[in-house]
Amino acid sequence: MTALMIQGTGSNVGKSMLVAGLCRAARRRGLSVAPFKPQNMSNNAAVTSDGGEIGRAQALQALACGLAAHTDMNPLLLKPETDVGAQVVVQGKRLITARARDYAKLKPQLLDAVLESFGRLRAAHDLVIVEGAGSPAEVNLRQGDIANMGFAQAAGVPVVLCGDIDRGGVIAQIVGTQVVMDPEDAALVAGFLVNKFRGDPRLFDDGYATIEARTGWRGFGVAPWFPEAWKLPAEDALDVAEGPAKEGLHVVCLCLSRMANFDDLDPLSQEPGVRLTMLRAGQAIPGDADLVILPGSKSTRGDLAYLRAQGWDVDLVAHRRRGGHVLGICGGFQMLGALVADPDGIEGEPGEDAGLRMLDVETVMTGHKQLTEVTARHAPTGQGFRGYEIHIGRTEGPDRARPFGYVDGAPEGAMSADGRVAGSYLHGMFRDDGFRAAYLAGFGVKASGRYDAGVEATLDALADHLDAHLDVEGLLDVAR
Repeated sequence: MTALMIQGTGSNVGKSMLVAGLCRAARRRGLSVAPFKPQNMSNNAAVTSDGGEIGRAQALQALACGLAAHTDMNPLLLKPETDVGAQVVVQGKRLITARARDYAKLKPQLLDAVLESFGRLRAAHDLVIVEGAGSPAEVNLRQGDIANMGFAQAAGVPVVLCGDIDRGGVIAQIVGTQVVMDPEDAALVAGFLVNKFRGDPRLFDDGYATIEARTGWRGFGVAPWFPEAWKLPAEDALDVAEGPAKEGLHVVCLCLSRMANFDDLDPLSQEPGVRLTMLRAGQAIPGDADLVILPGSKSTRGDLAYLRAQGWDVDLVAHRRRGGHVLGICGGFQMLGALVADPDGIEGEPGEDAGLRMLDVETVMTGHKQLTEVTARHAPTGQGFRGYEIHIGRTEGPDRARPFGYVDGAPEGAMSADGRVAGSYLHGMFRDDGFRAAYLAGFGVKASGRYDAGVEATLDALADHLDAHLDVEGLLDVAR
């Protein structure tokens, strides 16, 4: 047994979740299994055991495999900083920031790193389950491709194509993909499956048979909609789940245009006593908000301008005047200060911008990127917790004398004199059950969740779901 690649008829068809579920299903069969994604584009990253960063989806897939996240699982990560440029992270380390046109020229050179990482995983495990990116139907991108069929051809990995019936037109999705693919690429496709069906899957029997007849490909089943998907960390900011409608502490997260590591909010969304609102562009901060969170950002100055364009800077002043609390995490922390300076143009054009002046600190962007897992202590409550840092920039100023917490005895973050505005570089704090309970207790909310245990249970439920509806044994046979 070696490898299997799940490709999709488009973005967001459920590839990441399918791979996570198949990884857990294979692990429960006693196999040593690892996830792999040659190229990912996401600002939601995880710090790895070897001191690098990968896409958050691959970290979740590693968890499904019972493994620590490693940079080999996602050797090429693109982190968008503007509409036309992205930071290029190779095997966990920042290489350059490149415009899309320039990155296309780099891809052939990067294939060696991709195959090197894949080779190490393949040698170390019984099975590697690979996730594609976008769609092989984007034939205009086929030359130099290292994310889909270009990788599959170079590595000799069989492919199963996934279509999303929830968005409609799944027959055309799958049949059309075969029509536009080169015959050599189509020959690598071992079959297809249909994802996200709502209702009785037997109602799609005729459509399923049509796809088999039109393509000649083997069908591996129809996976119904998985209702517990919202309990797993989302990779795309548009998929951040607010959970079921409920009352309680109203937490509002500002959805920035380059929002990063937004899964910081997932544990809050699952607390029964918390109502999470992911505030989109054009929406005002609600007057009943108790806590407003400014999340991480891949472009702090760019998102400062975006925040002001929504009028959220004015709303934040009113929110604080009403007695509301504000928490800035990473880039959000930087925005809360008096100044954000980027003299070397690390995140965009060189320059500086006035911050929101809710904390008396200033930030200067630096070339060094902090990537580390930490054990910290929250200053106001004394509660210890685990988190991670993944940022550039140095923040200093008088409010640092009132730290958010301590890392190895050194002060971290900052707080306002009245304690209602706080900023920290630490991601993942709300995953820690003890910290989350202590923090929410300050708002009079009793926490009841066990977040990591809930993620594990949901991965088991996802594996059960796929075993019940897909030919998982057949998929594993393809990998052989």
